[in-house]
Amino acid sequence: MPVLYDLMAGAILARRQVLCTHHGARREVCPIMLGRKNGAACVLTWQFAGTNEKGEPVQGGWKCLPLDEVSDVRVHDGPWYAGDSPPRAQAWLDDVDIDVAHADRPRRRP
Repeated sequence: MPVLYDLMAGAILARRQVLCTHHGARREVCPIMLGRKNGAACVLTWQFAGTNEKGEPVQGGWKCLPLDEVSDVRVHDGPWYAGDSPPRAQAWLDDVDIDVAHADRPRRRP
C-alpha cells in the first residue's frame, strides 16, 4: 500500500491523471485529496471518464476510493480536471494529508 499511496501523492502534486480499476469499474480520475476515512487510506478523485460499477459511462463526478480497493493503477498524461466545485474535505475524508489546492504544503511528505 505505501507504493500506491506514494503514487497517488505524486499524481496530486504533479496534477496528473490516474487510470485504475475499482470494484470492476475502469476509472479515469484526477486525484484531488489524499488522506484517511475511518482509518483507511483513501483518495478523493474527480472521475472525468470511464465507467461505474454497473458498466455505465461516467463523465464527471466525485469518487472517494479506498486505496486497498484500487488495482491496475497507472499515472497518465492528459488534461487536469478539478471538478465542478471545490470539495469539502470533511464530507469525504476524516484526515487530509495532501490537497491539490495546497499541494505546495502537504501535511505529510509523499
